[in-house]
Amino acid sequence: MFAKNKKWFFLFILSLVWGSSFILIKKSLIGLTALQLGALRIIISGLFIFLIGSHKLKSLSRTDWKWIMVTGVVGTFLPAFLFAFAISEIDSSVASILNSLTPLNTILLGFFLFSISSTRRQITGVIIGFIGTSILIGAGINLNPDQNYLYALFIILATFLYATNINIIKHYLQDVSALAIATGNFATVIIPAFLVLIFTGFFKVEVLTNPDLKMAMIYIVILSVFGTALAKVMFNKMVQISTPVFASSVTYLIPIVALAWGIIDGESFSFKQGLGSALILFGVYLSNRKR
Repeated sequence: MFAKNKKWFFLFILSLVWGSSFILIKKSLIGLTALQLGALRIIISGLFIFLIGSHKLKSLSRTDWKWIMVTGVVGTFLPAFLFAFAISEIDSSVASILNSLTPLNTILLGFFLFSISSTRRQITGVIIGFIGTSILIGAGINLNPDQNYLYALFIILATFLYATNINIIKHYLQDVSALAIATGNFATVIIPAFLVLIFTGFFKVEVLTNPDLKMAMIYIVILSVFGTALAKVMFNKMVQISTPVFASSVTYLIPIVALAWGIIDGESFSFKQGLGSALILFGVYLSNRKR
């Protein structure tokens, strides 16, 4: 009973935190390029997570490290840049909607690559949630015809990477501490991220004296500490105490929070988007309820 309630607690908190991440990325891009944002997000998150989790690294075996390095790249490094590039061209709320493809990709990859079975009810719930997501996407396109939706492909790619990350954790890192996984992930990617940051010319005088940089750094610190470091530990733990489909269903709730922030920031919201949101919530309920 405790584990059941705990996974729902994680789902609720992660929905709030990650739902707010998209608006923070949007605000950070005012003073940073997409490459700078992605690199700083990894570096700041890594430094913070090392403070609380470095002692966990000695518990990792050589086999654990192999899979942690893979999940560090596919679940942390690449998505940080892909989302930054996408939100530089499309609304943050639309980006969060596209992120809801993760549960469907989790089922597909789990079935074809990891031999993880899913029940008919779970599949039905994911499909209903995907229909709701499609309605949200269609409404977003109608409301924002001037946006370059080719950049949405970056998020679609990121959802496949997230799905791969979820299945690897569930299949190969089930018994490894969630904090150890997260710390190992950032240990793997923090140096490449720093090299990317140098490559962007971030340390040049004209960049450091940009008047928009100060607020952008405040947003990126909040995003890194809460939306990346702490949330990653919670998500890894949720994957271990639930199913891959349940863990990935957090992406169904994220658009609701992101859309709320979008409205506050002046983005449009239509009746169709409300309908899509309701279908998404029903999909989450259906895919996780018992008989």
